[in-house]
Order: sequence, then structure tokens, then C-alpha cells
Amino acid sequence: MTSPEFRAQGVRPSENERDHALDVLRAGTGDGRISHDTFMHRMHIVLTARSRAEVDGALADLPSRGRAPQLLLRTVARLSALSVRLRGSWRTQQLPGLRLPEPGPQPLRIGRAPVCDLRLGHDSVSRTHAELRYQDNAWLLSDLGSLNGTHVNGLRITGTVRVQPGDHVAFGSLNFRLASG
Repeated sequence: MTSPEFRAQGVRPSENERDHALDVLRAGTGDGRISHDTFMHRMHIVLTARSRAEVDGALADLPSRGRAPQLLLRTVARLSALSVRLRGSWRTQQLPGLRLPEPGPQPLRIGRAPVCDLRLGHDSVSRTHAELRYQDNAWLLSDLGSLNGTHVNGLRITGTVRVQPGDHVAFGSLNFRLASG
């Protein structure tokens, strides 16, 4: 039996109705009710259907999924996404701290080279990788054209960005959490 939204036979199916039909087909494949080949054939029918009757025919031997299973699937998906965010947050808190220096007129050079103020001896860090400076009452981090990049809170930077204590910074594959001085 199909859902009531497919009962009007003379009307072309909407995108919503096609999506619903594809969900029913996916569930049928996942439940082992139809084979992959049958799924592919019926998916083609649903996507090219000119009437709701064609869509109904493709779903005739499959149980329709009501609102409760869809709500359950959305809830599970949201909980899964939450656990991923929590894991990421936990990892960020476990990062080694990188203490911001006392503000001064000279920028802090970060890299592998002996001339850098903060030397990071790792192959993923460029010789002169980044620069941290205090300007206009704010800390600014600049990538100096490093090969493996400088990242702030997971995003690669190409210019200069404002940073603050608590931000997650990465130079190549070395990760730190900024801490106030």
C-alpha cells in the first residue's frame, strides 16, 4: 500500500513525492525485499514517471514508510552528528597549549629555521611557516606561504586572520590550542 500522497493518478509526481518513493525503494533494498538490479530499474521508473500511477506501480509490493520511521532516522542522524561534534570538541581540549607571548613590537616567527622565534622541528612545518603579531589590541596570525598550510579552527588560512585564546591552530600537521599568556 502506498502513501495517500500518491493516490491522485492524473497528476505528475512532485520532487517530494519522488524523493519519498526513492526512500521507500532504498529501505526495500536495505531490508532485502528487493535486489540491487530491481532497485536500479524501479529508481529509473520513479525518476522518469509522468504520473503518480507509475510511481505507485514501482512501490506496489513495498510497505510505505510513515512519519515515525522518518522521524526516527532523522533523530539517529542528528545524534550521530552530535557525537562527532563532541568527539571533535574533546580532541580540541586535549591539544597541547601554545601560550601567546607578551605583546611586543616584533612579530613572532614560527617555523623550522634557526632564525625563527618558535622553532617546530617537524617535517610538515616550513622553514618560515607563519608569523604571529600583536596589533590594534588583537593577535594576528599570518601564513607565510607554507607548503603544508596554517589552519585556524580547522580552516586553512592564506592571509592574515585574527586569533584568540582557545582557538585551534595547526602548522603543517602539528596542532595546538592557543592559551593566554
